[in-house]
Amino acid sequence: MNASPTEHLDLISHVIQLAIAPVFLLTAIGALLGVLANRLARAVDRAREIEALLEASGVRHADALRSEHAVCARRSAMILRSIALCVIAALLVCAVIVGLFVTAYYRWSPDLSRLVAAIFSCALLALIFGLLTFLREVYIATATLRFGAQVADPQPPKARSRRQG
Repeated sequence: MNASPTEHLDLISHVIQLAIAPVFLLTAIGALLGVLANRLARAVDRAREIEALLEASGVRHADALRSEHAVCARRSAMILRSIALCVIAALLVCAVIVGLFVTAYYRWSPDLSRLVAAIFSCALLALIFGLLTFLREVYIATATLRFGAQVADPQPPKARSRRQG
């Protein structure tokens, strides 16, 4: 039985309506990936800065800098894990969208509704674990701030330069 063009348009518009929620989720994951990429860049930049400081001779607080470098490495690894989980979630959401279109448009395809539901559940699980990993990384970063306050020079650079001048 051949469907009329109007029936095809109705079917496609219905599938597009069903795919809107996963597309919004995909947009949110994309924004989260941008945040994670920025955090990774900052952690890597700080690690490189510490490496440069440690290569200089006569470094004060070398042990504290090595400890901070280890924390930067740990944070970077956690951010990478979070990025990987979020990318997996995004790919699975894309698979859900494709599955919705394939199931609706091609009548010869088997019913993929259970498979699409399972893939969407896996996407949400990957996103949950990605967010939990991100939360752990943020906790480590803030704990490092408290530790860094104990090691840092108590006066900001501008206050020192005004007193010296």
